[in-house]
Amino acid sequence: MPQTKLIPLTYLGPIQLYAHILNSKQAIVEQHARYQRKTYCNHCTITGANGPLKLTVPVAKAGDDKTLIKDMRISYDTQWQKQHWRSIVAAYNSSPFFEYYADDFVPFYEKKIKYLIDLNMGLMNTLFDELEVDIEASLSEQYYDELAEDTLDLRRAIHPKVKPTNDLGYQTIEYRQVFAEKYPFVPNLSVIDLLFSKGPETYDILEASIL
Repeated sequence: MPQTKLIPLTYLGPIQLYAHILNSKQAIVEQHARYQRKTYCNHCTITGANGPLKLTVPVAKAGDDKTLIKDMRISYDTQWQKQHWRSIVAAYNSSPFFEYYADDFVPFYEKKIKYLIDLNMGLMNTLFDELEVDIEASLSEQYYDELAEDTLDLRRAIHPKVKPTNDLGYQTIEYRQVFAEKYPFVPNLSVIDLLFSKGPETYDILEASIL
């Protein structure tokens, strides 16, 4: 199994991503690629009373299509922070572990953070703390066309348009979701869906998800 994994920058990334991170010694977060819309870079999917719900962080309009991920600024023209937190609370307030973890996420929905990369890395490090894992997650120093043999490139494999079933190194492990009585299991939601639902068991599920 590769010891290092090159991963995309994500906003409250999917379970598949965190399963790969947990099963590695080092994660390198891509920051020198060009920013692209409709990726996990600025959106995640949770599940609510009406089914899956996409949460999108609005970004300031880029000057051109060559803007790098590391330079993307967050837009505060709308009250997206209040909207996101309200949606998260509505979705998970009744989950077994929401109250245990919620306070650690609140600051990200109160303070205005300038750059998308700072928001996402802050949330990632918070998730590492919740999972009590000691993993080195660093930002890429350049754009890599070629990688060392012991590095797995996941930049394109973890994408909203790529089914996790295409990832031969990953398997979906079902768990009881908040609205299990209303809807069938929804795979590969934001990792917070798993965290708020299973708490300390999240670590074991992520670890077992990598083949």
